[in-house]
Amino acid sequence: MTLFVGQAEAQSVKIVGIGASSCQFFLRESNGKPEVERNFFAWAQGYMSGLLLRAPARRDEDLDLEPDAYPLLKQAEFLRGFCTRNPDADFSDGVNDLYRMLRAPSS
Repeated sequence: MTLFVGQAEAQSVKIVGIGASSCQFFLRESNGKPEVERNFFAWAQGYMSGLLLRAPARRDEDLDLEPDAYPLLKQAEFLRGFCTRNPDADFSDGVNDLYRMLRAPSS
């Protein structure tokens, strides 16, 4: 039994909030309603901030979630484009893609 003490266990988490919706829901609800899209994007920023806070030490510690090369409006366009191309995906899948893109080294 003591062999297992200290070993990491896989954790599963349940994502909640408006961003836990499908891309279809996001596209339908935000169509022509900038205030709804802002709500989704605010959720995305909070979600990415949470990813950043939970990252292991020295990983992503200098990550800027609002770099000059990718301002917030461009990030919102990224998410809208992701959902348009992937309507059967979850909105959070698009946010995960955006996070990966933001942490990729600049070319």
